Amino acid sequence: MTLLRTIDPSVDHALQAIVAGASLDPTCSTDLAAGPWDFDVRPGYGPGSSMGDVIPVGAPRQGELPAAYREADEDELDARIRAAKQALGDRAVVLGHFYQREEVVRHADYVGDSFQLANAALEHPDAEAIVFCGVHFMAETADLLSGPDQAVILPNLAAGCSMADMADIDQVEDCWEQLADVLGPLDTPDAEGLLPVVPVTYMNSSAAIKGFVGRHGGIVCTSSNAATVLEWAFARGRRVLFFPDQHLGRNTAKAMGVPLERMPMWNPRRPLGGSSADELRDAGVILWHGFCSVHRRFTVDQIAQARAEHPGVRVIVHPECPVEVVDAADEAGSTDYIRKAIAAATEPTTFAIGTEINLVRRLAAQHPQHEIFCLDPVVCPCSTMYRIHPGYLAWVLEELVDGRVQNRIRVADDVALPARVALEQMLAARPR
Repeated sequence: MTLLRTIDPSVDHALQAIVAGASLDPTCSTDLAAGPWDFDVRPGYGPGSSMGDVIPVGAPRQGELPAAYREADEDELDARIRAAKQALGDRAVVLGHFYQREEVVRHADYVGDSFQLANAALEHPDAEAIVFCGVHFMAETADLLSGPDQAVILPNLAAGCSMADMADIDQVEDCWEQLADVLGPLDTPDAEGLLPVVPVTYMNSSAAIKGFVGRHGGIVCTSSNAATVLEWAFARGRRVLFFPDQHLGRNTAKAMGVPLERMPMWNPRRPLGGSSADELRDAGVILWHGFCSVHRRFTVDQIAQARAEHPGVRVIVHPECPVEVVDAADEAGSTDYIRKAIAAATEPTTFAIGTEINLVRRLAAQHPQHEIFCLDPVVCPCSTMYRIHPGYLAWVLEELVDGRVQNRIRVADDVALPARVALEQMLAARPR
C-alpha cells in the first residue's frame, strides 16, 4: 500500500520557514513574510510578482488595520473569523479566488475563478453583504451583478491588479479614436453586417473599461470562456480589440487559427499603438500591451528542466503565459481547467503547473497521490491577491456583526449600466 504524503498548502508557512532559515527554497522577496499592513501605506503593489510594475497615481490605499488584528496569531484570527461567520449566518457570503492564501480560502463559502465567482455573486440575492476575497476589479464586478441593497466588501482596498491597471479608460478611448481614423466609423457595419472592430475586455479590467466595452457593442471574457467570446466577437466584427492581457488574447486566437502576423500589438504610448495603418487594417486581433506578472514568470527553460528532472511529467500552464511557454507545455487552460485536469487523473501522475503558487500548493495538498509542483521554483505569489490577509477578513466580518460596513465597493451608475450589458453577454457565453 502506498502511503500518501501530508502536504502543507500554506504559502505563508513556506515563507516564514524561508525567513527563519528552516527552508532553503528561494523567494522573490522575504518581505512577503510580513503582514501586508506594513506595505499598505507605501506606493506600489507590494512584494511579490508585481512589485516591479508601475502603479497608477491615485490607486486605492487601505487605512490602518486596528492593532488587535495586526497582532493576533493565525489560530486567534481563524477562531474570530469562524465566530463572526456563525453570528452573521446567511446575512453574509464570503467568496474566495483560487489564488488567495490558504488561511483565507478555508473560510470562503465559494472558491473559484473570476467567472465562477461572478456567477456566485448572482446566486445570493438575499445576502446583505458579499465579502470578496480577491482583488479590486472582482469586487467591482460583484457590485455590478449584485442587488442595489447588497454591500460588496473588499477586505483590503490595496488589493488591486497590475494587469488591470495597464489599460486605463483614457488610453482605451484614445485607442478607439485612432482606430476610427484608420478603419472609418466604428459603429457602422459593412455590407455583410460586420463592424470594423469589436472590443473584448478580459475580466481583469476596471469597471470603467467594462463600461466602455458595453457602450461599443463588446463583451467581457474570462480565461474559462475566452474562445467562446472570441467566436461571438468574430461573428459580429472584422477585427477584435482585446485588452488588457496580450497573452490570453494571443494564445486563444492562435488556437482558433488566427496567424500571429495578424495580431499586432497596441502600445498606448505610441502613435497607432506602434503599428502601421496597413497592419491594423489587416489585423484579426489587436492586442493591448498588458500582461500578468505572475504568469510572465514562467519560461520554456523551466519546462525543459521539469521534463529533464521528471520524465513523463505532464505540464499544464495558464493561457496568460507567453505563447512560447503555452506551445512548449502539454496543455493550457484556466485555473478551473487545471484543477479539473488534476482531479480527473486516475493514475498517480507528476504535474508541473504554470500558475499562481497558492493554487498549486493547494492542489498538491488535495491530491497527495500525485506529485504536483510549480514550474517556477521561486516562491513568489501574486502581490495583490496576497494583500488579503485573515486579519483583514476578521476585521470586516466583525464590523458587519456590529452593524458597520467597511471597505464597500461601489460602481457609479453611469459606468454600471453599460458594464452590466457587457457582463451579461459574458455570462451567456458559457464555455463548451
